[in-house]
Amino acid sequence: MPSVTPVLEGVGIALASLRAHKMRAALTILGVAIGVVVVMVIGALIAGFDKGLSTMLESLGPKTFFVGRFWGGTQQEDPDDPNPWRRRPPLTIAEANRLEALPTIRFVVVDENARADVEFEGKRLGAVSIQGRDADWPMVAGGDIQPGRSYSHLEDVANSRVVVVNEKVAEQLFANRDPLGRRVKIAGLPYDVIGVYNPPTGLFGESDQNEVFIPYGTLVKHIPYWQGWMDFFVAPEDSVPLQDAIDDVTIALRAMRGLRPAEPNSFDIVTQDKYIEAVNSSTLMFKIVMVALSMVGLMVGGIGVVAIMMISVTERTREIGVRKALGATKRAILWQFLVEAATLTTVGGIIGMLVGGAIAGLLGALTPVPAYVPIGSVILALFGAAFTGLLFGIYPASKAARLDPVEALRYE
Repeated sequence: MPSVTPVLEGVGIALASLRAHKMRAALTILGVAIGVVVVMVIGALIAGFDKGLSTMLESLGPKTFFVGRFWGGTQQEDPDDPNPWRRRPPLTIAEANRLEALPTIRFVVVDENARADVEFEGKRLGAVSIQGRDADWPMVAGGDIQPGRSYSHLEDVANSRVVVVNEKVAEQLFANRDPLGRRVKIAGLPYDVIGVYNPPTGLFGESDQNEVFIPYGTLVKHIPYWQGWMDFFVAPEDSVPLQDAIDDVTIALRAMRGLRPAEPNSFDIVTQDKYIEAVNSSTLMFKIVMVALSMVGLMVGGIGVVAIMMISVTERTREIGVRKALGATKRAILWQFLVEAATLTTVGGIIGMLVGGAIAGLLGALTPVPAYVPIGSVILALFGAAFTGLLFGIYPASKAARLDPVEALRYE
């Protein structure tokens, strides 16, 4: 293991080379810096995506899970049948009521959706997403309702024509006017606006979708919708383990549907962990491609290291001969040039880290793309830069170490 003195000597020589050959060193540093910038930005995007996903799911409640007729992330029961949901009966209100009566379940939010025109004083928004949910929906949607409120359980049961609009709809229909108490038309019928929903920030910023929320029974009674696609959002009691609640829901639904022990479930239950697993699986190739691009960037910088260090070895052939004549070993020469190469690439890595961090910060501040720079990305970037110098500096360093001292001293 080399002592500290040769290491410091190699670092000093490398820094002196930076000052003496600014253009040549700059080209080496530039290649490595670009590679590190790519590593930093890609790492920030991946970390930001993961953090945004976790934040989004936390807003739904840590134990809330989804029950649906069919979830696209589930493995198909029959590979030859691309639409297994066709054989599954739709979920029903009776099933929702049965689940809500379970002692382990706090509440069940039913969800149906449709699309319809929303009008106000001559302004019309076409194909607005109409969400029909029961009164507990704000507890699983995240975000907040401000100004105003959501509809009550009484309004829910009475199928009242009241509506909570999201920020996009409020801005387009009412501009700077107070939306509360305004009367809009949905699918031709009047509804009183009682609140404005401010959704949580999504993975790529706020959604541009125009969306309103009305009581479930109101949607079923007054608005044409695609039947058969009711979903449940199920919230267990706080003191109940998630798996216990899932088991109770599974048993209850299977009993109501008369499924035999050997028959598969005719519904899907999706937890947040399962959702995260599916998202990570679908984005795995994207992450692999981004990592590959960062490796290509570092490789380009590494090739520059080989070229520059080979020139440095040639220019310092006589110096190497003198050092060997004075007793320097091959190992000492090899280590000196490796340290020089690693120092050059580390300087490039530091520059790339600063530039990459700035770019990631700008992406996070000026665009809806989430970007978060974890300390791991910083360490990985610096390690990658130093390792690139060591890896690509091996050939020129070994060439310098193998030089014959007599021939080196004759070199002009």
